[in-house]
Amino acid sequence: MNSRYKTALAVVIGATLGAAAVEGLHAQAKPPVYTVTEIDVNNVDGYMKEYVPVVQPLIKKGGGTLLAASLKVTAMLGTAPKRVAINRWDSFEAAQALYNSPDYKAAQAIGDKYATFRRYAVDGLPQ
Repeated sequence: MNSRYKTALAVVIGATLGAAAVEGLHAQAKPPVYTVTEIDVNNVDGYMKEYVPVVQPLIKKGGGTLLAASLKVTAMLGTAPKRVAINRWDSFEAAQALYNSPDYKAAQAIGDKYATFRRYAVDGLPQ
């Protein structure tokens, strides 16, 4: 076989194997998980001064990324909560580990003095 054909064949095979490997890696990547927390704050000053400075570093340390948090929530359908926080996680297990940790439970006890919470997890879509 001519050396040019061998080289061309090797390039085609290498590109095909490389593309298959990249596709396999993308298929293995798990989509993120988002937690949405609806918060009805009854004491904004206490909430902002005592709870937020404690809980936000815990979320970051636990692997969460705060994407949105606001006391200004506009209802588009139904009744809006007084506050919403959205966090991104690499997995549901990472989020659950934080929310079940003793440090987070201690922080939540502080938050419970100033607000009521409702939280749920939403699977993200593959990117």
